[in-house]
Amino acid sequence: MPEAAASRRIAAPSPRRTAPAACRAALLLAAATLGTAAWAQTPRAPIYSCIDANGKKLTSDRPIAECLNRDQRVLNADGSPNRIMPPTPTADERAALEQRERDAAAERAARNDAVRRDRNLLNRFPDEAAHAKARAKALDNIGNSVRISEARINLLKAERKPLLDEAEFYVGKQLPAKLKSALDANDAALDAQKALVQNQQVEVVRINGLYDAELARLKKLWAGAPAGSLGPITAPPVPGQKSASN
Repeated sequence: MPEAAASRRIAAPSPRRTAPAACRAALLLAAATLGTAAWAQTPRAPIYSCIDANGKKLTSDRPIAECLNRDQRVLNADGSPNRIMPPTPTADERAALEQRERDAAAERAARNDAVRRDRNLLNRFPDEAAHAKARAKALDNIGNSVRISEARINLLKAERKPLLDEAEFYVGKQLPAKLKSALDANDAALDAQKALVQNQQVEVVRINGLYDAELARLKKLWAGAPAGSLGPITAPPVPGQKSASN
């Protein structure tokens, strides 16, 4: 009997020998569970459906070439509606679409520029006194230039008088080359200064017109008009020049 008991004890499975098998089974079960979960979470491809030019219903797991010129229904994997895929545009349609996008972008840029210009104008001129001061300064700069040109004209006229007095001795005769050259130079300088004064006078008109247009715009902005809503600033046309705007 003791020998039989010892034999049974020897034949009994050891816990250390059965543990690895149990671990392998658990790992296999876990792997299978994770695999099932991963498969369940894998996104399913959408379904494309359309009616072709011959009236035949087509279905595919990718966009259908026969229906690129018509709408295609896109369904979820369970058959529920997802979206409508519009036709692929032709080359002309793409060109027209791109042109519309460019036009819209240009319009947005112009609108943003108009807003920026109005805001800058308000920052420069918070009230009418500030605008009047800027106008006076601009006109004073031109006035200084006019006074300098007029003084130069008076000087040239003074220089011309003795030349004319000398030329009286040569009435009916050819003027000496030196005297003729001096008179010609005086004439050219006088003409240049007179043209400069005329341009400066035109500039005075232009500046006043621009400031008048700015002031009219500022009054609307000060009253609450939204920046960018008033269009470009356009001054009245100046004789001999195109209308000025900014």
